[in-house]
Amino acid sequence: MKEKIIAKASELFLKLGFKSVTMDDIAGEMCISKKTIYKYFCNKEVLIEESTSAVHKQVHEVIDTIVAKDFNAIHENFEIRESFKDMFKNNIDTSPLYQLKKHYPEIYHNVMTHEIDQCTHYFKDNILKGMREDLYRKDLNIDIYVKFYYTLIFHINETTVSEREAQKIELEALEYHTRAMATEKGIIELEKQLKKITT
Repeated sequence: MKEKIIAKASELFLKLGFKSVTMDDIAGEMCISKKTIYKYFCNKEVLIEESTSAVHKQVHEVIDTIVAKDFNAIHENFEIRESFKDMFKNNIDTSPLYQLKKHYPEIYHNVMTHEIDQCTHYFKDNILKGMREDLYRKDLNIDIYVKFYYTLIFHINETTVSEREAQKIELEALEYHTRAMATEKGIIELEKQLKKITT
């Protein structure tokens, strides 16, 4: 039952917002009593913590699945972006990270500390892969480029109110990040991926 409550709460938080969804809403959606929810979660904050943790686990499972398909480094980044777009397509227009930072800053801080660690690892692997494939330049300072990119992505998500707008800017950031690192071969692959989005 605990997992079912987390799954339903995650869905509602992402769809309607962390602030606006109440314990009554979750109980009503699941046709259970509010007392049942409180049996597993002493308050809404604890439920939000567990829900965000579950969503981030899901996000990283999606990333791992795409990485396992062994696309080239640039194609991989575009596939991941596309998966996230599908994953969050039923959201309200407000970015989930923006809401979390605004209404539950402590939970947001805990989530981001963990997220930066995981993203650093993923971005680094992607850059090394792109270098091996001659898509990214060999002279890159990998740690600096990793830091540039996650700073850019997290800043977009935590300061852009609209989820739709955040996704649009994220695509620009991905293009900017890729062009900054790309070889001539990488630019050809980037243009190919951008064309797939616009056609």
